[in-house]
Amino acid sequence: MSQVALDEVVRRIHDLPSLPAVVAELLGCMAEDDIDLPYLASRIALDQALTAKTLRLANSSFYGMPSKVTSIQQAMSVLGLHSVRTLVTACGVISAAPPAGALDMDSFWREAIATAVWARALARQLRQSPDTAFTAGLLHNLGTLVLATRFPAEYAAVPAWRAEHADASLAEAELAVFGVDHAQAGSALAAYWRFPPAIQDAISHQHRANATGLALAVGLAHLLAAPPGAGDQQREQAWERLAFDQEQRRQLTQACPLLVNDMCTILVNQDPR
Repeated sequence: MSQVALDEVVRRIHDLPSLPAVVAELLGCMAEDDIDLPYLASRIALDQALTAKTLRLANSSFYGMPSKVTSIQQAMSVLGLHSVRTLVTACGVISAAPPAGALDMDSFWREAIATAVWARALARQLRQSPDTAFTAGLLHNLGTLVLATRFPAEYAAVPAWRAEHADASLAEAELAVFGVDHAQAGSALAAYWRFPPAIQDAISHQHRANATGLALAVGLAHLLAAPPGAGDQQREQAWERLAFDQEQRRQLTQACPLLVNDMCTILVNQDPR
């Protein structure tokens, strides 16, 4: 890997928009013990668009609440700070991320959300926080967006390189073209946006064969979230590594795509597929 290439990626990341102020504030309080929840709720409520999406998510099948949640403060009481922070962060990340003409943005966000949903579903089996796994899954491919928006001319060579190299992965193509792949670029973006080191490391290590913990949750979620017919062999290897029985597989295979549809409809206004 060329260090100059990574330095240039990091420099151009700093030209990207910052996260909404309230998201940065929520991330900044992750390590604090004494958190003023009413104050945070009032800060979130100042952003009407963020509040509306967060409440739609809180009332979706993602949480399956028995009664409707009508305010951020109520959401914090019922779901807890961690879950609300996850939802607000998801809305903030998607609003802050720039579109890339070289990418199919509907497919891009659907893959990100699908990986997030699967990572959350796998988290307890892998002894990880479901909320942290969801956030890491949502961020897992943002490095592709960085490369495609900051280096559009160079990124046009990535699909061409893959076309010439049968069975090459996206990361392999990015390394060949840039000397940096989306995992490294995404980790740098997560650092710029001040996500916790655990999330930065999970993004950076997601494709490593020896990945453990949060990185393993994200890597396996990425494989299981792939559309039917894409990467079937790798998907089966992921199931084998998880050691789930057939009933566990069936339940997740039925539930996760439905949750992905709901999340996509709310977060990026996609029609369910």
